Amino acid sequence: MNKRKFLKQAGAASVAAGMVLASRSSQAQAPAGDVKVLIVYHSVTGNTEKMAQGVAEGANGVSGASVVLKKVGEVTGDELLACDALIVGSPVYYANMAGEIKTFFDNWGLKFHLFTDFKMRNKIGGAFVTGGSISNGKETTMQSIHAAMLINQMSVVSGGGAFGASATTGPDSPGVDEKELEAARALGKRVAEFAAITKRGSKS
Repeated sequence: MNKRKFLKQAGAASVAAGMVLASRSSQAQAPAGDVKVLIVYHSVTGNTEKMAQGVAEGANGVSGASVVLKKVGEVTGDELLACDALIVGSPVYYANMAGEIKTFFDNWGLKFHLFTDFKMRNKIGGAFVTGGSISNGKETTMQSIHAAMLINQMSVVSGGGAFGASATTGPDSPGVDEKELEAARALGKRVAEFAAITKRGSKS
C-alpha cells in the first residue's frame, strides 16, 4: 500500500469514527421519550388562562416535551397518571387557591383515587397564580398548591419567581403584561427541563 492510499483510508476511518461519536453524543443528550407536561388552571376573567398559555409556551420550547393545557374541571384521572409533570394555576381568593382548584386536589383522593399508594409520587410539580394586588397572598397560594403536591409525594420546583410565576392584575396593574408572561414561560421551561432530567435518569 502506497503512502497516499494509506492516508486516504486513514482519513475516511477518522471521519466515520467522528460521525459515530457525534451520533452517540446526540443520543445521550436527547430526552428518553416524550416528557408529558400537564398544565391545569381555573380562570374567570381570563388572566390566569393567559398565564397558563405562557407556561405552555415555555414548556413547548423544551425538546421532547408534549404539553396538554386544560381547564381544571376537564382533567381526568388518567391524564394525571399519564403526565410526568403537573403545573397548576389559580387566581388568588382570600390569600388562597380558588375553590375549583381545591376541589381538584380533593378529588385526587375522593374521585381519582390517586392518593392511594401515592400514584402521583415523583412526578414534577409547579404552580402559578394571579392576584389583584402585590401583597394579597400570591406566595401563600402557590405554597398551598405546593403543599397538596408534596403531600402526594411529588417533587416541587419553582421557576419564574421564588415560588413560581405570578401576575398582579388589579386596578393598578390591569391584565397580564409581557414581563409576567416571561415569568410564566420560565416556569414552564424549567418544569419541563426538570421532568426530562428526572425521566432520563430513571431510565439509566
